[in-house]
Amino acid sequence: MNDLCVDSGYRSLLKYGEELCGDSVQEIRGENTFLLVLADGLGSGVKANILSTLTSKILATMVENDMSVEECVATIAATLPVCQKRGVAYSTFTIIHITNNDEAEIIQYDNPMVIMLRDGKSYDYPTIMKTVEGKKIYETKIKVKQDDVFIAMSDGAIYAGVEQVLNYGWQRENIVDFAEANYDYRNTAKIITSMILEQCALLYNDKPGDDTTVATVQVRKRKPANLMIGPPKDPNDVKKMMASFFAKEGRHIVCGGTTSTLAAEYLGKPLITDIDYIDPDIPPTAKIEGVDLVTEGVLTISRVLEYATNYLENNERYQEWSVKKDGASQIARLLFREATDINFYVGRAMNPAHQNPNLPINFNIKMRIVERLAEALKQMGKTINVCYF
Repeated sequence: MNDLCVDSGYRSLLKYGEELCGDSVQEIRGENTFLLVLADGLGSGVKANILSTLTSKILATMVENDMSVEECVATIAATLPVCQKRGVAYSTFTIIHITNNDEAEIIQYDNPMVIMLRDGKSYDYPTIMKTVEGKKIYETKIKVKQDDVFIAMSDGAIYAGVEQVLNYGWQRENIVDFAEANYDYRNTAKIITSMILEQCALLYNDKPGDDTTVATVQVRKRKPANLMIGPPKDPNDVKKMMASFFAKEGRHIVCGGTTSTLAAEYLGKPLITDIDYIDPDIPPTAKIEGVDLVTEGVLTISRVLEYATNYLENNERYQEWSVKKDGASQIARLLFREATDINFYVGRAMNPAHQNPNLPINFNIKMRIVERLAEALKQMGKTINVCYF
């Protein structure tokens, strides 16, 4: 295995006036495989939602089990309910299947063609067209490289702005130009998706004329990060905890006053504190030579959890944490944008300050915040390991 991994992120805009999305995305992650299916059901609303959900789930299951394209398409044609009004069972789809972080297979039917960026520029990948059950299917197999980006979308993206801001919509070549102009290898798949979808919403004047979905898949180099919060329950385990934490490769984040004091003592370096509040709700950061970031504990991590929860929803708070200098924003950038593998070192010692009944924080809440943050990061596609002391 190489030192690459697959990062993904998708979001949808609902057609104005609808409560259900007619597009559906399914993801499956295996030990050495990643699979994404984006389906766009005929029309909008409930029927389109059913068509796309069935299509994405069936295709994901069949491709995962190594079924051929012919078998997949035949099954879809035989399974989808027929629309009484139009007399057809119809759902377009895009499949991106990456194995061993080494090779990508792309199968496309009637969605806008996948945009591939290599070294930040549009890459003209090879395609083979075949007719299956009367449908033109495009297949691609290509070796992937670090930082390759694949952008799949439903046709709502290329119709953005039709007869509003633009005469003919936001054509695929315009989306290519936008993706190239905003390319930054540090951006995660979710951030790339959010930027494109927000531009679609802008072109639609926030009243989308069609369900619009963007799904981005990015091949990234593995980058580990390590976060330590709280001293160990047994004071005799301090040295063991610190040795294990600092022996790990990658970035090192230390959270909490007592924890940072112990880390400074272990490293034999001074703890340099700051009194400037960049954000009035987030305590200032500190510095220890040999540590990438030193922050306060529970209040800071609580804000990071807020950002993580929003990241998994609509990522609207990206503009906050992507630029602010407070501790929570810096942690968010390290964990959300940069890190692919994250190790948590969680001390279970009781903090006397947290036992004050007048404070909204207690030990159980602290543990729960860390658990929820780890779970949110896992949902982002990060590899998570939690060690308790």
